[in-house]
Amino acid sequence: MEANAEEPMHLYEKRMPIVTRWVQGKFRNFKSGVLALAFAIYFLLPWLPWHRLSGINQAVAFDMVGRRFFIFDLVVYPQNVFWLAWLLFIAAAFLFFMTTLVGRAFCGYFCFQTLWTDFFMIIERVVQGERPARLKLLKQPWNAEKILKVGVTHLLYLILAFWTATTFVLYFGYAPELLKHIFTGQAAQASYIAVIGLTLSTYIAAALMREQVCQYICPYGRFQSVMYEPETLVVTYEYKRGEGEKGRVGMKGDMKTRDARQAAGHGDCIDCGICVQVCPVGIDIRDGLQYRCISCGLCIDACNGVMGSVGFPKGLIRYDSEINMKKDNPDKPHLSWKRLKVVGYMIALTLMTSMLIISIMRRVDYEYSVQQIRQPLYVVLSSGKIRNRYEIRLTNDADVDQVFHIGESGLPEGSLDLGLMKQVLVHPGHSVMVDASVELDPDQVKQYKDFKFVIQSLTNQKDHAEVNASFFSENKSS
Repeated sequence: MEANAEEPMHLYEKRMPIVTRWVQGKFRNFKSGVLALAFAIYFLLPWLPWHRLSGINQAVAFDMVGRRFFIFDLVVYPQNVFWLAWLLFIAAAFLFFMTTLVGRAFCGYFCFQTLWTDFFMIIERVVQGERPARLKLLKQPWNAEKILKVGVTHLLYLILAFWTATTFVLYFGYAPELLKHIFTGQAAQASYIAVIGLTLSTYIAAALMREQVCQYICPYGRFQSVMYEPETLVVTYEYKRGEGEKGRVGMKGDMKTRDARQAAGHGDCIDCGICVQVCPVGIDIRDGLQYRCISCGLCIDACNGVMGSVGFPKGLIRYDSEINMKKDNPDKPHLSWKRLKVVGYMIALTLMTSMLIISIMRRVDYEYSVQQIRQPLYVVLSSGKIRNRYEIRLTNDADVDQVFHIGESGLPEGSLDLGLMKQVLVHPGHSVMVDASVELDPDQVKQYKDFKFVIQSLTNQKDHAEVNASFFSENKSS
């Protein structure tokens, strides 16, 4: 048997815990501001009251029974699904637009995974202490202190995950009443399934997997490279300045001044490693642009703090473009707007956003359609009259009951028959089908070949429509 047996191949690398260091700076402040705003909107919005004549009295709510979605004064119905298509297109175009300009800034500041993971890391820091204390706790054996601190940390994780899931469910009903039903066991089974599922998924994603979600699950980090251009601003380490000719070196011996370091061929990077310690995904930005980088800018804050403390110029790590970094004397970083791709995204965003806004603003409180029943196309009655039948559909998009009157224009009196539907009551979010028939004598067909259905809302007089219709008979082709 050979002495050096081949070692088994491991398909998956064991995750190494990332213990981050807290840092102060403008990017950290911006992240904290976005986090506070996002949490305030998400957790408080279901509790914002909003008076409605019909429906759930809260600002934003999904009315599953009424099949409608309330956004303040806007009521969205399933037939408005094309708005969702527009919104998804706008979101995708905006994401691509931002990536072309500033790389993965969306991931670094606005992604749900980033926001919740960031807050979970704050909880970890508050309970277990700063990075040295957490590293010490990680290495020490399981004792009362470690069990208590780790246990409290994960308990707070679960509480936040549970409240995240519960808040999501509160968007599907009147929040005060629904919350009471959840805790008293009176809520629908779907509510408990959603709460349990979202609690576990939030806990697993933000407490256990963290950067692995970005690395292995989210596809955005994988295809970002095809969206970058040489002018795209990304978090970059100025290699030439940081490394010099002989590489980076710590602040020791004669290497404590910038002049001495440059004379010896060393760069400005003092190899403190703080840029790595603050990174939430555990990369070393000095190794160059990497797909795991989420462009959060925390390494910029860390490096600027160190450079300022040792008296070196800031900006060794910064947002900059590849094309600028290749210059012998880089210019001041700036957004490059005058590019074909950027202009294309801007035009698409402007057009689609304008179309969506116009569509919402021009929406009326009802919808209608008139279809002729073609099986059969016409019927000859025993009296000799010819009958055409029509199907009129009325949909109420308002949040109150509406009453409609259906009439005609261009037909002889008495030729339109609506049965008992003289006035049509339509409840909010519902549709009513009205069967209408028109009967004409054979000698009237040519004279009244074309006419109009007149639909008038008796609830709102400004809602008025006239729909063109045609009358068919056996002598239509003559």
